[in-house]
Amino acid sequence: MTVSTVKPENLEFDAPASALRLKDILKTLPKECFQKNSRKAWSAALFSVAVVALGYWGLAVAPWFLLPVLWIFTGTALTGFFVIGHDCGHRSFAKRRWVNDLVGHLFMMPLIYPFHSWRILHNFHHTHTNKLDIDNAWQPFQTEYYDSLPRSLQNGYEGLRGRFWWVGSIVHWAGIHFTLAEFQPKDHSKVKLSVAVVLIFAAIAFPTLIVTTGIWGFVKFWLMPWLVYHFWMSTFTLVHHTAPDIAFYPEDQWNAADSQLSGTVHCNYPGWVESLCHDINVHVPHHISTAIPSYNLRLAYQSLQQNWGDRLYKECNFSWALMKEITDQCHLYHPEACYRSFTDYRQGQ
Repeated sequence: MTVSTVKPENLEFDAPASALRLKDILKTLPKECFQKNSRKAWSAALFSVAVVALGYWGLAVAPWFLLPVLWIFTGTALTGFFVIGHDCGHRSFAKRRWVNDLVGHLFMMPLIYPFHSWRILHNFHHTHTNKLDIDNAWQPFQTEYYDSLPRSLQNGYEGLRGRFWWVGSIVHWAGIHFTLAEFQPKDHSKVKLSVAVVLIFAAIAFPTLIVTTGIWGFVKFWLMPWLVYHFWMSTFTLVHHTAPDIAFYPEDQWNAADSQLSGTVHCNYPGWVESLCHDINVHVPHHISTAIPSYNLRLAYQSLQQNWGDRLYKECNFSWALMKEITDQCHLYHPEACYRSFTDYRQGQ
């Protein structure tokens, strides 16, 4: 499908970022981007089920020396489960809410991720992307707050911002998704339901797995793929909004359109990762509108490139060099430089 360049009337494309509005960007996207397609949605869901099943079959029959490869494959395929639940959480999988809720719970259940807990907290991130002290996804600490922490917590933060970034998603998952205090009272019943679903699943599945395959079976079939899944979750979410020159803004200076358009990174991953994870890393259009289903993200991004290319953050490719740059430099928030490394901060004290 060809994407046309559409410029709404009376829109000043050279206007300052503070004047830019999300609705100005939305007007330029083809209507096809927002159309739900049941065949594509269910095909993606069945594809994920098939590749996860293939991964587990491989784990069951493969010799020990192939296990690391199969853990990577199966864990990445399980990340596709999360992306299906992700679409359900944004109500872009199906037209009926109960279908979204049912499918979302089923696909997030093996990951022990409470669906409504994640949905509510994740939508908060979309509402406040890159808003300093408010955004809840990889928010950089300000120096004053970092200095106020006990050394043990400083060490923990340094690890998560450094070479142990890949466990950040586990900390995020365990730290806030099971705690009612993180949610408004009106959401408590939904959060309790989702927590109960995953706890009941774990109470049945884990003992059954251990009884039938032993502790090693639990590690082989669940823990290792789950850790790979969290590696991708940590990596994807960190890269989506982190680069040495991407800024977070105080609430009185924050602009939704500019933060979603220019503060979101498009990162290219290997094709097999993109396929298993349903193009979730074509992430800029998802922040322009969460109503865009995952199978329409590339169409939407092509339109954004044509209409708003001068405002998009530069693309990057996933590599160790990229992760080294982020984990070496993007540590503490700096109002002018965007980030300071721990080393630079200590040398400047």
